[in-house]
Amino acid sequence: MEMNTISRDLSVSLSGVKLQNPVIPASGCFGFGYVMTSYYDIDILGSISIKGTTRDARFGNPLPRIAECPSGMINSVGLQNPGVDAVIANELPKLRAVFHQPIIANVSGFAIDEYVECCSKMDNAEQVEIIELNVSCPNVHGGGMSFGTSPASVAEVVRAVKAATTKPLYVKLTPNVTDIVSIASAAVEAGADGICLINTLLGMRIDIKTRRPVVANVMGGVSGPAVFPVAVRMIYQVAKACGVPIIGCGGVMTARDVIEMMMAGATAVEVGAANLVNPCACKEIIEQLPVEMERLGIDSLSSIIGACK
Repeated sequence: MEMNTISRDLSVSLSGVKLQNPVIPASGCFGFGYVMTSYYDIDILGSISIKGTTRDARFGNPLPRIAECPSGMINSVGLQNPGVDAVIANELPKLRAVFHQPIIANVSGFAIDEYVECCSKMDNAEQVEIIELNVSCPNVHGGGMSFGTSPASVAEVVRAVKAATTKPLYVKLTPNVTDIVSIASAAVEAGADGICLINTLLGMRIDIKTRRPVVANVMGGVSGPAVFPVAVRMIYQVAKACGVPIIGCGGVMTARDVIEMMMAGATAVEVGAANLVNPCACKEIIEQLPVEMERLGIDSLSSIIGACK
């Protein structure tokens, strides 16, 4: 007998922004979105977090900058992007032409004034509904993660950006800290509307034949299924402590992973490395969600947010 999935409600809301489902391709793993239309109709997605954007165009780190690991990968791309003005002028209109769901702008920087300038421009971009403030990139020197490893520096950048923007501000945090709750709490107290957890874990591999690191930047961010339990733990901790919406991220491969992350406290879930293994990963997860909800007796995904006690 065919399963009845008609009554299953996949919709969620991020700070008043309605998503038809919680599945969001993570920044850096889906480009600027429109290029993926050759694989499937991307309008089925809940949202898209676009490629991390900085004030100036960046080539990124030298090659090689991606390496496989057991249960994941290391990347040290280094925020390659054409710069915020080009993204707003060219990339966002191309995405909006084929995608009619909310768009999340991921913004990174190397100084507070750069964050403020980029976020202010994204705030004024008509296509953008949510700003994702990346204070967690481990692959650039002097920016990204350097802002996200202390409560004081996180609060400083969040406060400055919040004063210059009006759209919901979600702060993407690094897991490369001892106490994630203190960092998240500082972001919320400074005005963050939500938190995104987690970015990649800092890691390294060595080519034992050449005795050199496998990526030119020596170290890079570890992603994939290996980091999933760390992400679930941090989401659970921050959800209990902070009381703001959380976008979960880190090692999500299946619909069951999405449900587990939501039970930990996530309202929506970003899918990253899975897209690099299978370009249709998000599509398959969305299709499988009602089936898993049927098996688990879940009528509405919003009802399971933070269900783990």
